[in-house]
Amino acid sequence: MKLRDGSEISLLVLLLCLTTVSLKTEALWIKLPSSGTKCVYEDIKTHVVVLGDYYSVVEQGYKAHRISAQVTSPYGNNLHHTENVTHDHFAFTTTESGKYLVCFWLSGNQQEGATPNVNLDWKTGIAAKDWDSVAKKQKIDGLELELMKVELLVGAIHQYLTNLKDKEAKVREVSEKTNAKVAWFSIMSLGLCISVSALQLWYLQSYFRKKKLI
Repeated sequence: MKLRDGSEISLLVLLLCLTTVSLKTEALWIKLPSSGTKCVYEDIKTHVVVLGDYYSVVEQGYKAHRISAQVTSPYGNNLHHTENVTHDHFAFTTTESGKYLVCFWLSGNQQEGATPNVNLDWKTGIAAKDWDSVAKKQKIDGLELELMKVELLVGAIHQYLTNLKDKEAKVREVSEKTNAKVAWFSIMSLGLCISVSALQLWYLQSYFRKKKLI
């Protein structure tokens, strides 16, 4: 009985740890060039909540660099655009499936001796969910809230694996079509070579007969 209870508790602890690790987000540290843009992207499916918060990192003895930012969808739609700021955020729900691009660039001149850096905290899906509001709205807390996170996490993992399977099927289909085209091209090339060889042989035979060499 103790072993069984201990196993259940261990499994529950494992799931809670998995949830905590999976929901944890790490900010991106982006070094901006003195001219031009620096972009990062993430491949996101439709109907996913995306939250982003970014700010210009201040070095000791320097002022924060003024930056500009733009977020675009896979089809090039502008989702967020701001200029000459040191801190801002964006939020949207995806309507297109593909790569969502976030680009940064300096709004003014680079300060001599200072390195322009941007800290980007980008959250998607479960990590972007306001769990405090969910807990208050549904009047749940503690273990029940963590179990809800686990349930959503398992669903997200299942969806991710399904998407990978779909991508693999598409790649396999394209590969099979390409192999079929290559095979037909090889057969046509071989047939053309045989036809040209037969034509050359017929021409040589006709030529030698006219010259009475055979």
